[in-house]
Amino acid sequence: MPSAITAFFEKARSSSLSIGQLTFSGFLCVLAVILVMGIANVVAVRHVDMTFAELQRLRIVGDLAEDIDRRLSSLRLAARDYVTDPNAQPEKVSEAASALGDLLKKTRLELAPEQRTMIDGVDARLTTYRLGIAQVTALIAQRNELLATLPALRQNFENAVPDVTNTAGARRMFQAQNEIAAALLSRDPVQAEQAARNMRAMPISTPALRVAADAYADAIIAVSSTEQKIADLDREVLGTEGQQIGRVTDFLRELSALRGRQLSNEFAKTLTAARVQSIALGTAGVVIGLMAALFVVRRIVRPLRAIARAIHALAGGRQQTAIPATRLNNEIGDIARAAEVFRKTLVEADAAREAAVHALAEQRHAEESYRKLFEGSVDGIYVTTPAGALLNANPALARMMGFDTPDDLIRATLDISRNIYVDPLARLEYQRRMQRDGMVREFEYQVYQREQTILWLSDSATAVRDQDGVVIRYEGTVRDITNQKRAEAAVLEGRRLLQQVIDTVPAVINVKNPDLRYVLMNRYMAGIFGIEPGEALGQTTGELMARYGASKTDANDKRVLATHDGLGFYEEEYRDAAGVMRQWLVNKLPLLRADGEIENIVTVALDIGERKRSEQEMRKARDAAEGALRNLRETQNSLIEAEKLAALGRLVAGVAHEVNNPVGIGLTVASSLERRVARFADEVARGDLRRSTLNEFIDANRDAASQLVANLNRAAELIQSFKQVAADRNYSDQRVFDLADLTEQVVMSLKPGLRKHKLVLSVDCKPGLTMNSYPGPYGQVLTNLLLNAVAHAFPDGMGGTVEIKVQESGANHVEILFSDSGIGMTPEVRRRAFDPFFTTRRDQGGTGLGLHIVYSIVTSRLGGRLHLHSEPGQGTRIQIILPRNAPLELAAE
Repeated sequence: MPSAITAFFEKARSSSLSIGQLTFSGFLCVLAVILVMGIANVVAVRHVDMTFAELQRLRIVGDLAEDIDRRLSSLRLAARDYVTDPNAQPEKVSEAASALGDLLKKTRLELAPEQRTMIDGVDARLTTYRLGIAQVTALIAQRNELLATLPALRQNFENAVPDVTNTAGARRMFQAQNEIAAALLSRDPVQAEQAARNMRAMPISTPALRVAADAYADAIIAVSSTEQKIADLDREVLGTEGQQIGRVTDFLRELSALRGRQLSNEFAKTLTAARVQSIALGTAGVVIGLMAALFVVRRIVRPLRAIARAIHALAGGRQQTAIPATRLNNEIGDIARAAEVFRKTLVEADAAREAAVHALAEQRHAEESYRKLFEGSVDGIYVTTPAGALLNANPALARMMGFDTPDDLIRATLDISRNIYVDPLARLEYQRRMQRDGMVREFEYQVYQREQTILWLSDSATAVRDQDGVVIRYEGTVRDITNQKRAEAAVLEGRRLLQQVIDTVPAVINVKNPDLRYVLMNRYMAGIFGIEPGEALGQTTGELMARYGASKTDANDKRVLATHDGLGFYEEEYRDAAGVMRQWLVNKLPLLRADGEIENIVTVALDIGERKRSEQEMRKARDAAEGALRNLRETQNSLIEAEKLAALGRLVAGVAHEVNNPVGIGLTVASSLERRVARFADEVARGDLRRSTLNEFIDANRDAASQLVANLNRAAELIQSFKQVAADRNYSDQRVFDLADLTEQVVMSLKPGLRKHKLVLSVDCKPGLTMNSYPGPYGQVLTNLLLNAVAHAFPDGMGGTVEIKVQESGANHVEILFSDSGIGMTPEVRRRAFDPFFTTRRDQGGTGLGLHIVYSIVTSRLGGRLHLHSEPGQGTRIQIILPRNAPLELAAE
């Protein structure tokens, strides 16, 4: 037995099956696996479909149960409205009941047989529900009839009550009637019936009232009884039956949910079984497929691979390589034998191939060169037919037209004259020139880009004709000259704007070329020649001026051409078209090209005729003004010196008055002492001298001597102060001084003049403030400030105060605050207070130089600054800031 099996496999291995037989066998194996898997899947899918259909039916049943609930709720609401609302219509209840019945019939058809009995129970209860509604309808009709009789009975009752003579009884009757009405309004039949029975039980002696009250009470009791029956039916029939119907639907819903869970479990099990079955069958199919593939590989692929390796060896140049499997009697053997024939043919063709390689290389080189030229050109290259079809285009043309590739451009261009050319007439002109000349050179036209953008192209092309001379295609190149056109338009626009701009300039502006002919001229210059700017272009200056008999040399333009440099501003004159001699301030500049040669000459000239005349007039006026200024300065210096002398005179007068007091007292004491000495000498001569007389004489002499010494010291101090002030004012060199002492000396010399003006002078000087400056000019500043305050701040002898405060301002400056309580200054006076010769007391002898001298000394000689603060009626305050060391450059002055 083993030997037989071995013999079978040996026979199978040695047998030669054809490729078709091998492929068909593999296909049958795969088909068998697919058929088995398909049958298994169909069975599983059928079971899944059944389960899914059942689940769909359960979902429909659930939806119907929900719909039954909604219809039942609508029926309950309609019944409730009908029972509680007297105005409700019974038709709504009937419609809701009919809708619910129809839905129950539809639901019964969708249910399983075991569930239909539930729907039948619901239908029976719905019938009971309808009977209850009919009974309620009859009771409501009866109640309405009773309610219709109530108004008449109540009216009889109310008419009979006034006949009662007993007031208390009438009040009880009305109270009972009100209780009945309140119970009816609140829909409380029990309370209404109780109130009616109470009314019936009341003792009534009047027969008519008794009859009316009983009739009214019986009607109320009948209405209440009917209402109670309606309520009982509503509670026992409608409410109970509705709840039972709701319970049935809930039970139906629960059964559907339970069946749904069962079906879901079955569905999951089915899917699991199908998955396991698919995996098993798939695995078996894969194993069978792999075995078939291995068999095919062994019997087909391996021999073919060996043949392919041999063919690759032949292709690699090993022409003696043997071709395997040539003895097989199938298609593989046929392929091997054909490969052997190919090998022999290849050996024979090798020599011919070597001969053709060189020619082919030459052709490829030419094609590659053309391809590089075609694809690498920056200009667009095209081939079109006379009819307008685009046959070929290079990448540059495609990019130029807004396409990614030439193929996109060719597909999008169906007719050049309609799709590309902006003006179809340009295409006609292009074809006319081609037909006439066989070519076009630099033919310019506009085309549409892909995004409808307009481009300017420059086209150079030739016409290709067939052997009969008929044009069959156009071959050419195009350049994108859009930027060039835009630049030309911009140049024209710039030239137009430049012409407009220079036409607005009130000066001569022109541009000449190297031939000294005008290429640009503004309207101002054209007006001088009596022409329009355009008429001057291309002409020389001599030609333009010859028109009206004038001439002008071109020597300056030739100098610019010779030196390649501007001439700077110079003056020249010539006659205009009206014959008027004009003076000009001229400047010429060359415009150079990139190579340094002159391209144009720009000339700008300003009319200076008016300026020349103005200069002559100004020169005369300047000479006259300089003479007046010299006279004014001489007068000013004289007035300043006079003002200084006047101030010094006032100072001397004040000091003389002050010194007169101690000197006069001393003279009086000396005269008295002289008389006492004469009397004492007479008494001594007579010999009448007594001790008491001697003692009295000694005491009188001691007192006189004390008074003389005190007054003479006072006079000496005043004279010393006057000498120091006078010396400081005459001494112009710098020196170191104590600012407080100098201020006290100046103020002491001025106090006598202030007393008669009722002015109180207050001085607050911080001691120890030393300065290296000019004491004389400083004293002049204080003197002028005090005299100016006396003259202007306190008019008409009015009294006031003047304060001087001296303190340090930082480490290197001092501050002098001069203030008065006078009338102040107006803004106009304050603005001009330091101007020379400005005064508000010119009629009283004022010169207007007092504060000007103060300003000049402080800012120039002392190197300081001052600020004036004054308001009308609020006095004046002057702040002076001086350096402790006068600046050297100012000191040198």
